[in-house]
Order: sequence, then C-alpha cells, then structure tokens
Amino acid sequence: MSLLLGQIVDALGGALEGGARDTPIARIASLDAAGPGDLSFLSHPRYRQQLAASRAACVIVAPAMREPALARGACIVAHDPYVYYARATQLWRARNAPAPRGGVHASAVVDPGAQVHPSARIGPLCVIERGAQVGADSWLKSRVTVGEDCRIGARCIVHSGVVIGADGFGFAPEQGQWVKIEQLGAVCIGDDVEIGANTCIDRGALQDTVVEDGVKLDNLIQIGHNVRIGRHSAFAGCVGVAGSARVGAHCTVGGGAVVLGHLELADGVHISAATVVTRSLTRPGQYTGFFPIDDNARWERNAATLKQLHRLRERIKALEQTLQGSMNGRTPR
Repeated sequence: MSLLLGQIVDALGGALEGGARDTPIARIASLDAAGPGDLSFLSHPRYRQQLAASRAACVIVAPAMREPALARGACIVAHDPYVYYARATQLWRARNAPAPRGGVHASAVVDPGAQVHPSARIGPLCVIERGAQVGADSWLKSRVTVGEDCRIGARCIVHSGVVIGADGFGFAPEQGQWVKIEQLGAVCIGDDVEIGANTCIDRGALQDTVVEDGVKLDNLIQIGHNVRIGRHSAFAGCVGVAGSARVGAHCTVGGGAVVLGHLELADGVHISAATVVTRSLTRPGQYTGFFPIDDNARWERNAATLKQLHRLRERIKALEQTLQGSMNGRTPR
C-alpha cells in the first residue's frame, strides 16, 4: 500500500516543493537505497553528495538544503528532517499495518491479583505476577516477565525477553559465604517508556527502582536495584547501571557504558560509548572515558607509561619546588 506525497504533507506539515501532490510513495528508504518510488531524508549536510546522487522520488530536507535538493528533484522542506522522518514512519505504520488491539494472548499467564488495562496488549508467553500493573495502551511483546507488584505505565512498549522485577543483586558477606538480602521493593515504570529486548530491570531492595516517563532503553541493558532514571533519558545497548545510581532527565548513555553504584548524573549529562563512570557528574555536558584502541604493542607501552604518571607528578612537584627556591635566592629544604 502506498501513500501520496500530498497525504504525507497534509498529515505531517512541511512544504512540498518541486514535486506533485499525487506522486505515489511506495516506501521510506535511505538516500543511497531509495528508488524512484521512495521517500528519503537528509539528516546532516555531510551526506550532501548522497543527496545529489539519490534516485528517491522526494527527499525531506532542512531549509538550508532546499536549493541543493531542488536541483536534484522534489523535496519536502521541514525544520527537522530527522524528526519528520520519524513521524513519517509512524504515519506509514498506522496506514499500512493493522492497529494492535488490546487483549491477553492465550499462552500468557496473568495472576488473578494482577491488573492489566483492557486496552493493553499482552503477547505470547508473557508472565504477569501477583500485584503487577500494566497501563492503558501498553504493549508487552512475547516472553516478557513482570514481577510481583511492579508497575508499567501507559503507552509503553516492552520488547521480547524483558524481565522487570527480578531480584536485585544483594548479598551480605558472612565468614566467607553470602547471606541473601531479600529485595522488598518493586519497579515503577512511567508512561511512554520503551524497553528493548532482553533488558533486565531489578526490583529495589527497599524502595522501588524507578524509570520515569519517556525513557528509552535499548537491548541487553542491566538496570540495578534502586536505580532512578529521569524522564526522557535514553540508553544504547549493553549499558549497565549499578545499584542506587541516579540518572537525571534528558541524559544519554552510549553503548557498552557503565555507571557505577550510588553515583548521580545531573540532567543533560551525555556519556560516550564504552565509558566507565566512576564519579558523580554534577554538570550537564558530554563525558568520555575510554582508552583509544591501538596496536597491542603500542597500547601496552602507553598503559605502562600511565602507571608511572603518579611518580612523574611527584618528581615534577619536587623540581618546581627546587626552581622556586632558586628564584627566591635560597635552597629548598
């Protein structure tokens, strides 16, 4: 099923230039893969060469790229082409795929003490335990587990294999053995949250683990007990957040990064991929903390040098004292 360019602009806004409203669009595609029946987008000026070579029927561009786009052919001029593209995918799904209807799959297990909103969709082999709640229009795909007393808000999407409310990792050492600390809290997930496949969010030890409204979590993420993630933050795949960490609103964490326990990240903190956060970050900004890749022999030499930095620092301090003493006409002790 296709859409006409005019239908897309009527639904999403923007200005159609250099093209006809009755042009049919068969799919949405990247610049390099798009064909004569496709809609594409230019998200950054560095892809300008791909724009010129693209065979797309129409390209979504920012006002600054209007002239190069018109030189190629039809375009939709929009303030933020990437957001426009996102809205276009939503429009495409709504027009070309059946809207999911609420209901519980026959293979799902829902405890009689759980509360599932009638408009929520519970997929195959899901397990909703006693006291759990699933809000309006939320969609749990296959094999999702929601533990006792955990709560999921409205309009959430929870992908396959997610476990919400497993026990947090809590043990007390005693004479070389471990004594389990029962995890008495739950997990509270806000509205409009999306959680990627096989992500695990542990229940709190005492207070709840909290994921606020609008948070987006990728696949294979581990959120420890008593963590709090502020609204509209987003984590890429394989991130780990240790227990009792606090992440502010509108933060991003790159793939494979780790946030150690009991730390706090202010609103607007952005962590680069593979970074290990070892201290609280109280000011917004971009933070990076990984050792650059290199051939192994050179990496080993650099790593060995790093081990000597403290001793080198002390030598420099001693030299500075000697120099300062000489400038003052005296010999330092």
